Amino acid sequence: MNQPETRPSLMLRLTDPREERAWEQFLEVYEPFLLRLMRQFGLQDSDARDVTQQVLARVARSVATWEPDGQPASFRRWLFRVARNAVLKFLARRDREPLSIGGTDFLDQLESQPLPAGLELAACERRYQETVFIWAAERVRSEFRESSWIAFWETAVKLRPVSEVAAELGLSHGAIYVARSRIIARLRSQVQQFEDDDVET
Repeated sequence: MNQPETRPSLMLRLTDPREERAWEQFLEVYEPFLLRLMRQFGLQDSDARDVTQQVLARVARSVATWEPDGQPASFRRWLFRVARNAVLKFLARRDREPLSIGGTDFLDQLESQPLPAGLELAACERRYQETVFIWAAERVRSEFRESSWIAFWETAVKLRPVSEVAAELGLSHGAIYVARSRIIARLRSQVQQFEDDDVET
């Protein structure tokens, strides 16, 4: 695979207060991702939004000092830990559990709390990939005719048979395969651009 074009990391750009576009791009992907994650943690909508804002505020405060650990997706793993700890703190306050013991003991106790079922890091990464896909789809959809987009969505995302969708849309099988191929290539390009900007953070 060719090396991606060198560009400033999204995370590095976030450290510059003048880089409003970097924050807009960050929020476009990560805010919906965090909201979905909070709901998976079992928070109601208003609580999910409050805790998401706390996590985003923590990112804004900490991004200048955050450093990747040299492993793939280190930023997302860090973000997952920040989100997890924010949820645990919220639940501790809400349930008035005696977790406010302070210092590193408090953090150790938070880290030892079990995750809700199915919320391991791998599941978090899958949710992130889904969120990036949805973000990319929203950005590129207007570049294609509606019938092409429907053909792609119904056959590639909903996994309906090509023959069934072709009959509904009045398109040939070949037209559906061509549309699907072009849209998938464009989505890959959009996701790759975001990932290049995110530079394995």
